[in-house]
Amino acid sequence: MRDARSTSRRNSTFLVECYWPGVTVEVFTEAAQRVRASVEDLRAQGEPIAEGVSTLVPEDEAAYWMLEAPSAGLVELAFTRAGVPFERILAAIEVEGAPATAGQREARPDP
Repeated sequence: MRDARSTSRRNSTFLVECYWPGVTVEVFTEAAQRVRASVEDLRAQGEPIAEGVSTLVPEDEAAYWMLEAPSAGLVELAFTRAGVPFERILAAIEVEGAPATAGQREARPDP
């Protein structure tokens, strides 16, 4: 996450889930920009919040954001100010440098 760990040792990681029928890459990109701007505004006001990864899964019509903040309420405020609806905000655990899963096996040439 961008600069999140230097924001506050008391911060937790939160996953924001948004199920978004009909979402396009363009609409998601605009929403991600609004969330980023909202987080930056809150940081400028002294709030210890940082945005990390924004991910769109088009096949599932779902969008996910990772943020660090001292509370889910502050994350909710960022999304409310950005005008981006969501279904849930969940406490999450990030593991950096996790090993590849079975779905990420090396491609092998056909014999």
